[in-house]
Amino acid sequence: MVQNQLSEEYYHLLHELQAVDFVLVELTLYLDTHPTDQAAIQQFNQFAQKRHQLAYQYEAQFGPLLQFRSFSRYPWQWAEPPWPWQV
Repeated sequence: MVQNQLSEEYYHLLHELQAVDFVLVELTLYLDTHPTDQAAIQQFNQFAQKRHQLAYQYEAQFGPLLQFRSFSRYPWQWAEPPWPWQV
């Protein structure tokens, strides 16, 4: 069952992660056809670092984003809703 009361911070972090993920996908597609664009590579690395920081902050507060790339506190958190795609 999905919890109905989620904090504004939950939605804010999730929205930021989605926006950064979108930028990373677009930059990946661009870099696939422009592999020597140093400015794009630098921008990709900056957004990858930002995503890492946002994911760390999200997971510290709300639990894992992905079961195979995230650590879990005790008890096992992956089974605890809501999952990011449920909100």
